[in-house]
Amino acid sequence: MLTNLLLFSGFAGITVFLGGIIANYFNHHLKESPVKYEITHTLMSFGSGIMLSALALVLIPKGMDELELMPIVFSFVFGAILFMIIDQYLAKKGGKTATLLAMMMDFIPESIAMGAVFAIEPSMAVLLAVFIGLQNLPEAFNSFRDLVQSGFTVKKTLIIFFFLSFSGIIGALIGHYFLSDYTVLTAHLMIFASGGILYLLIQDIVPESKLEKNYLTSLGAILGFLVGIIGDKIL
Repeated sequence: MLTNLLLFSGFAGITVFLGGIIANYFNHHLKESPVKYEITHTLMSFGSGIMLSALALVLIPKGMDELELMPIVFSFVFGAILFMIIDQYLAKKGGKTATLLAMMMDFIPESIAMGAVFAIEPSMAVLLAVFIGLQNLPEAFNSFRDLVQSGFTVKKTLIIFFFLSFSGIIGALIGHYFLSDYTVLTAHLMIFASGGILYLLIQDIVPESKLEKNYLTSLGAILGFLVGIIGDKIL
């Protein structure tokens, strides 16, 4: 059972590193052009749609099943305020790490939930791992570009992504061994992450993905959300 959990969570995490590799290839082997620019922003919107679907279809519903109204409000607002403070701090330093923050805010609680679910319903955990891995790919692609534009070297960024890819395994192990019996705490974590993700989406990621007189970015976000709907329906 432990081997399967490591394999599933490892698959969900490795797409973080793969997204960085694809982004690096895209940056260095495709010439700058309007088409390249449109592809980049469409992928950013696609990732936004998947993050929004994870928030709306997985994190918030699962959290609301376990918590009363006031705990939900507290965790949601706390997540939004905390990440507003972090985002403002990073903005003052001139960094563009909102996409990376949103990805990890999404990835880690879902990995923890996957680990907790694995003890009860392994088949659902497999599908959840596929869903997490699928949404990590475009998010990592956009995060890689943001970090490189912020001044990180390609090598340093890929090293960061390589180690971040293992956070899914760590999260799944924590969920499986420590939080399986603490559903309320897991629910608080999901609602907290939802508040932070929504703040980052509205404040930084969605505005960055918009292009004037171009509608592909909006369709990209819709397609990303549709992927979430399909994943949730399968689950």
